[in-house]
Amino acid sequence: MRIAILDDYQNRALDLADWSAVAAQCAIQVFDRAFPSIDAAVECLQPFDILCTMRERMALPRELLERLPRLKLITFTGAQHRTLDLAAATDLGIVVCGTTRRGNGHHATPELAWGLILSLARHLPFEANNMRHSGWQRTLGQVLSGKTLGLIGVGRLGSRMVPIGRAFGMEIIAWSQNLTDEAAAAVGVKRVDKQELFKRSDIVSLHLVLSDRSRGVVGRPEFALMKPTALLVNTARAGLVDSEALHAALIGKQIAGAGLDVFDREPLPDDDPIRQWPNVILTPHLGYTVEELFRVFYEDTADNVLAFLAGNPIRVVNPAALEGARVARI
Repeated sequence: MRIAILDDYQNRALDLADWSAVAAQCAIQVFDRAFPSIDAAVECLQPFDILCTMRERMALPRELLERLPRLKLITFTGAQHRTLDLAAATDLGIVVCGTTRRGNGHHATPELAWGLILSLARHLPFEANNMRHSGWQRTLGQVLSGKTLGLIGVGRLGSRMVPIGRAFGMEIIAWSQNLTDEAAAAVGVKRVDKQELFKRSDIVSLHLVLSDRSRGVVGRPEFALMKPTALLVNTARAGLVDSEALHAALIGKQIAGAGLDVFDREPLPDDDPIRQWPNVILTPHLGYTVEELFRVFYEDTADNVLAFLAGNPIRVVNPAALEGARVARI
């Protein structure tokens, strides 16, 4: 049996879990770069029986799965994999397993959001880089105390922004399509309508799940409402924001800046124009990339593989695949 660990950009998968029992039964190969195309993925992955993926770094559409005849198991990290064609995997008899949520890694993305907020408010990347070139103070920042934080979504991650904002002395308002006054009050924020949030907020931070309904939830009408001193932070999904509208808002100085951790194409191509946008801090989807979370991910992944090899798969998200022909070839 051959196992491919995919998109391990940091080369940490084998360090963060005990793979010895797996290695005693299988050959393991780590891929630390994304495949540029489906054809390239097929060429590399055809010999493998098991794929271990990191979140949604690699899409797994039917077109790819159908061209991997040896594939028997996909184990992904997290609770769901939105770019995996689960129906196709089930049709092909490929078992799919997820991992658990445990530990304190779930604080990682809100903490990064605050890192971006502070970096924007105090121009930290610019000033830190300037210091390395014999520079000194070049900008004036702004304090957070007394400012208004507008949260787009106050679910599992958005709600964790609230106590930190309170500690900074900020007023916090929130909006999402389903948010009620009662739900907002339960996490300590005031619900407002969408237009009021964009008019009042000094900082807007996004914490929605991307769906057909939420795609492009921030566009030209919303940027037109924002203060010229306002900041936008997106650590959720790139598709929530109309990228052309954001670029226009930055070029036209409708807003003061943006902090982006998520992009339409990841890894972001070297020549992507977004790298040259003004007044933007860019981070390479660091929201969930912390050791505490990755340790859980890879420990569970190794357990998933061992259970599958023993003929007793765990954390299976497509039980119907257990009847498929490929399982019989374990």
